[in-house]
Amino acid sequence: MQRKELRAKAHKLDPVVIIGTKGLTEAVLAEVDRALTAHELIKIKASLERDERKLAFREICERTGAEPIQQVGKVCVLYRKNPEKP
Repeated sequence: MQRKELRAKAHKLDPVVIIGTKGLTEAVLAEVDRALTAHELIKIKASLERDERKLAFREICERTGAEPIQQVGKVCVLYRKNPEKP
């Protein structure tokens, strides 16, 4: 699927994971991983400062194998193909 199509699909989604003031924890990473497995395309909202947000989104992608599709303000859209889904 192309980025443009994924952005269009993500438009109507609500954030499924919210990163709070404690930042990126192992529990948050585990929840992102579960959400990606279940949905493939997810939104994440981070209540962090701009630089912390960029680092957190980058680390999430590295540690979960997800692709960043779009980032607008405090919201990031990620995609990871689930090999078990057709």
